[in-house]
Amino acid sequence: MGVGRAAGRGSGTERRIASRARVRLPLALTGAALGGVLRGRHGSVVGAVPAGAQGGEAVSVGLDWYPNANHAGLFLAQARGGFAAAGFAVDLFTPPDPTTVLATVGAGRDTFGISYQTDVLLARAAGVPVVSVAALVQHPLQVVMSLAERGIDRPADLVGRIVGYPGIPSQEQFLATMLEADGAALDDIELVNVGFDLIPAVISGRVDAVMGAYVTHETILAEREGYPVATLRVQDWGVPDYYELVLVASEATVADRPDLVAAFLGAARLGYGAAAAEQDAALDALVAASPDLDRAVEAEGLVLLAPLWTDGVPAFGVQAAERWDAYAAWMVGRGLLPADLDIAAAWTGALLPTPAATPGTPVGTPGTPAATPLT
Repeated sequence: MGVGRAAGRGSGTERRIASRARVRLPLALTGAALGGVLRGRHGSVVGAVPAGAQGGEAVSVGLDWYPNANHAGLFLAQARGGFAAAGFAVDLFTPPDPTTVLATVGAGRDTFGISYQTDVLLARAAGVPVVSVAALVQHPLQVVMSLAERGIDRPADLVGRIVGYPGIPSQEQFLATMLEADGAALDDIELVNVGFDLIPAVISGRVDAVMGAYVTHETILAEREGYPVATLRVQDWGVPDYYELVLVASEATVADRPDLVAAFLGAARLGYGAAAAEQDAALDALVAASPDLDRAVEAEGLVLLAPLWTDGVPAFGVQAAERWDAYAAWMVGRGLLPADLDIAAAWTGALLPTPAATPGTPVGTPGTPAATPLT
């Protein structure tokens, strides 16, 4: 997506997303099998309904990665007809190159996309006209991961050790902040770019710990392979709490089609509520859409994720100015963003349905009825 003043840094975050799509797929989704998952008009996932194939207005949603527990609410809403009931023919798809999501949404080629708060801010700095319309995950998922036997219980325990990371500037700044919060500094560790081979780097002993593991994925995979791990959460050590995943739309869509955005968010909120309450059903929807998924891994991830969809907020999707401002200020202080970026323009909470919405009650904008529960 190219990110103006932060171009070098933006390319790093792009590499993260692209490599997650390429490297972090389950073994069953590599090679020829991947072609069966990433296909269709946009590289649509198996089981998704291509836009226009069902009745209703065509809406496309570019995912940040292959279908996984983070997307459970969307796929359950699709499977139970929630989007169709809201008047949409929704295409949930994984792009062949997920780094393009913000660009295609900003250009109006796709209606919505799933991305990261960090990347939305970098994109805005580059002039990409995208707006976060809902928070999907209320807190960071990235952690410092080490084998439990290494005895790394706090950032200061990394002093004198080798730490691997994917070469992403924001993650380097995560580490620096965490170390400084515990009386140490980045110069006190040996930082090694291991790409996205995070688990092999830790298990082999090439490094003592890695930055950038996801607590809902790498940690689960490592422990399922018989390697107990310890983790340090970035938000526990000086990094401001931020939204790991957000749903984005273009500035034009937000301005010209608030009714569309509000109705979609209403259906998505019901989908995520149902997915949290009925996790087996959510997993059924995910597996139906992408049969090669490792259901057991996604089940563990869903248990961890479901509380994070609404933790600390009255309802799914809610965002706060304080969260955006604090995280952006941290990025500015770390040289990741220009100081004059308009943070308020990067997000809106005005189109979410009201938390207490009931059938027939306006949600988001006048004349947009609340959706009924998904069953």
